[in-house]
Amino acid sequence: MQTLMDKCCDQCTHSPASPCKDYILCRKTGPICHDDENCRRQRQEVLNTIHLSEDSGRRQILICAGTGCSSSGSRGLVDALQASLKEHGLEDKIKVKITGCHGFCEQGPLMIIEPQKIFYTRVEAADVPEIVESHLINNQVVERLLYVDPISGEKAQTYETVPFYARQKRLVLHNCGHINPENIADYIANDGYLALTKALFEMTPEQVIEEVKTSGLRGRGGAGFPTGMKWSFVRAAEGDKKYVVCNADEGDPGAFMDRSVLEGDPHAVLEGMMVCGYAVGADEGYIYVRAEYPLAIQRLKIAIAQAEECGILGENIFNSGFNFRVKIKAGAGAFVCGEETALLTSIEGNRGMPRVRPPFPAQKGLWGKPTNLNNVETYANVPQIIRNGGAWYASMGTEKSKGTKIFALTGKVNNTGLVEVPMGITMRSIIFDVGGGIQGGKKFKAVQIGGPSGGCLPDEQLDLPVDYDSLTAAGAIMGSGGLVVMDETTCMVDVARFFLNFTQAESCGKCTPCREGTKRMLEILTRICEGKGEMEDIDTLERLARVVKNTALCGLGQTCPNPILSTLRYFRDEYEAHIRDKRCPAHVCPALLVYTINAEKCTGCGACARSCPAGAISGEKKQPHVIDASLCIKCGNCMQKCKFGAVEKA
Repeated sequence: MQTLMDKCCDQCTHSPASPCKDYILCRKTGPICHDDENCRRQRQEVLNTIHLSEDSGRRQILICAGTGCSSSGSRGLVDALQASLKEHGLEDKIKVKITGCHGFCEQGPLMIIEPQKIFYTRVEAADVPEIVESHLINNQVVERLLYVDPISGEKAQTYETVPFYARQKRLVLHNCGHINPENIADYIANDGYLALTKALFEMTPEQVIEEVKTSGLRGRGGAGFPTGMKWSFVRAAEGDKKYVVCNADEGDPGAFMDRSVLEGDPHAVLEGMMVCGYAVGADEGYIYVRAEYPLAIQRLKIAIAQAEECGILGENIFNSGFNFRVKIKAGAGAFVCGEETALLTSIEGNRGMPRVRPPFPAQKGLWGKPTNLNNVETYANVPQIIRNGGAWYASMGTEKSKGTKIFALTGKVNNTGLVEVPMGITMRSIIFDVGGGIQGGKKFKAVQIGGPSGGCLPDEQLDLPVDYDSLTAAGAIMGSGGLVVMDETTCMVDVARFFLNFTQAESCGKCTPCREGTKRMLEILTRICEGKGEMEDIDTLERLARVVKNTALCGLGQTCPNPILSTLRYFRDEYEAHIRDKRCPAHVCPALLVYTINAEKCTGCGACARSCPAGAISGEKKQPHVIDASLCIKCGNCMQKCKFGAVEKA
């Protein structure tokens, strides 16, 4: 067990107030020492209770049971494995354990066989007999299920040698994919709730806040406000009641960072909230999680119930005098409820709309009481900061952006999934080292970072360090961690239109700049994509974007122009091509496309003509066909049906 005390107590005691330096977390009484025979006996009883003894030395098969792998059939793997192990009499020698998301969702369902850490990808129930007989009985690795690097073609046997994992630094995600999120025993066995114990019995609330300040942790929800400073504001605020709120309303398209943490390590979030509650003087917490995350909600409910049963949540926790309870609030999916004041309004039972600030939630938040609000990833960092110290955490990252950051890496990249990397890493390293480069060998064009409120960065920014200040200076934001990679086939004007269409639809309509400004900007972008734009539209669009950015009420409105401003900054030539040349350089915008048939490639099979709903294609059998541009509705059916690549677009 880990040692948390600098020196032993003078006399062995079971009192949580003065444990020996070498103790474990008892599920009922808190920390207990084991320097004498009586303590050792109690320690063994605790170990038996949390099922550590029976698992000691056993081989384990870890099955990803996150949303991604579960949707691919991983639950069926568990049943098939248990049946096969029983058939071979191995059920008492090998344990099958479900885990949360491993992060490498594209390769799921995923399986890790410990202690060798053999890593299998895209495993199906039909593969189970071979895995059991070849690997588990005869120690022969099933080569065809190993991960194959898309660039080098090399196979990786173990978890650590897969480039996707080898180049990450998994702090928040260190338990995800390795513990059973539905069993509090697994969390406790991996130093779970030791940070809470340390805070309650070794630190004052002020010392906890100072440790968080020392760590340099900044809020991972998007704004990047210093976490310790926010906690100190709530601590100093006057009020007979205070709240701790977790923002798990993850609404960015393609983002699933918070969902995966809640599904894979829910107790880390609970522990972080409890440490915060102790530090700021709160006895009640809320987790606001969108209803579209049923598995995350289910596992949160299990975690809360287990923590309450063990006496870790509730009244007089570990006989320390500290009380804390957590409730779950399921959000209806409004993107604006990711904004802190709109989220608090929704918890109160009202329509989620932002409030004017100040006063800030730290002074007047939930039901008018001082409230600390951080997101899932922020709270999940706290237990390790308290256990290992703020200086340890501050040793990672850059001068002003400490620690690590989780990104949902998606788009035109070989290795899509959830990645955690040190602050300060370059965008090039994330995309080409961790992500494995661009799909199909195509050319990298841009990366959208920060979700629909973020910015698009071109290839000349690939060596930009990923931290809060660098990204802001480049015209993007860290955001909650969405990272969408785009290749040469992407139209940047269409990308800006896509994201603005999302934020315009999600605008609550409370303030005029956001309600009307986003609508007008979307109209201009749509006009440009349809080939109806004028050159003055670019200046109008840029001016309107800056007005909305500077005058909108909340963060949604203030940041929604970022995709427009960043694409105008780096890809203005594409806007001009759409307007001046009536041409989409990426061949994406339908209204600007011209479909033709290459006579040299056309065999006259007639497949294109039969698929054309407008009757725009004509030609004799076995003779080159032609497309009548005046009749063509530019649906692209002909290109999809042609097997010879004769249909081309320009």
